[in-house]
This record gives sequence, structure tokens and C-alpha cells, in this order.
Amino acid sequence: MTADGCRGGSAPAVGRGGRFHNSLDNCCLGIYIAVMTPPRIVEATTPDELAARSKHGIMRMINRVRVEMIDAMDRELAQFDITAPQLIVLASVANREADSASQLCKNISYDPGAMTRMIDRLEQKGLVRRVPRPDDRRAMTLEMTAAGKALYPQLLVAKETVQARFLRGFSKDEVIVLEKLLNRLLGNR
Repeated sequence: MTADGCRGGSAPAVGRGGRFHNSLDNCCLGIYIAVMTPPRIVEATTPDELAARSKHGIMRMINRVRVEMIDAMDRELAQFDITAPQLIVLASVANREADSASQLCKNISYDPGAMTRMIDRLEQKGLVRRVPRPDDRRAMTLEMTAAGKALYPQLLVAKETVQARFLRGFSKDEVIVLEKLLNRLLGNR
């Protein structure tokens, strides 16, 4: 034991402002815990560093746009008592991209439990139904109901309204370029 009550070495820990201090937390077992200070911001100097920082910024921007678009979609779809994720599920079923909960989960990266609850809500609203598969009694196929088919075109108009709002000020050529660039990003995964 050292004179200050700690086992091990007696080198003081560095704290805020560059001051040295010992405390029970910092030296109890002879281990000094430096108080965390914010990282120093360093300017990128090489092309690789600039590219890495740019990629990180692009990811943040894409996520921010995604969040804002989903919020706007939720507001626009509220008149139909539908959410943006529910529209994604309805579109997947309507376009025959998926006809089961497991396919939906794979296609849109959604948790299976949450997907089951979402399908339950859409079924309670009368927009989709689960139909037993003749070849496998345990499996269910998802289908749009007549009410779902009738509502779906209105939901697409709402989606287009939001999309047009976000693309306001873009030329046709810019929209085409944006779509191509986003598809390139997806292709690089």
C-alpha cells in the first residue's frame, strides 16, 4: 500500500485541465483512470482522409433525409390511418415483391415480431388478409383485400406528394442523376 492508500504505483492520474489527482476511483486497485476529455478535431489532409470524412457525412445526410421523408410520409398518410412502414408493406404485397411475413422481413430488413404485429394491424384495418397455402398448412400467403386495393392508389398519390415536396427545385435531369447515384451506392454494398 502506498501512502495515499492505493495499491501499486503512485503515479497520479491526469484529470481535466491537465491537473493531477488521486482518488479512490482512480487508484483503488493501482489502476489510474484518466478522465475522458473530448477528442481533438484534426483537419483531414490527405485525399483518403477527406474521402473517409465525406463518406461519414454522406451517411448522416442520407439517414437524415430518410428520417425526414418518413416523418413527412407519416403526416401525409395520417388521413388514411396508415404509417409509412405500413405503406411499404402494402406496396410490397401489391407489387408482388413479397407474399409472406418472412419475405417482407428479408426485403425491408424488419424484425419478425414487429412485422407480425404490423400485418395484424393491417389485417384489422381490412387491408390485407392471410390465406393458408394449399401446399403447406403452416404457411400463410398475404393478399390485398378489396378495401386494400381500393385504398392503395390514394396512398400512392400521398407518397408522390411527399416525394414531389422533397424534390422541389430539382430539374428532371437532377432527379435522374440522384436516382442513379443512389442506385450506385446500393450496388456497392
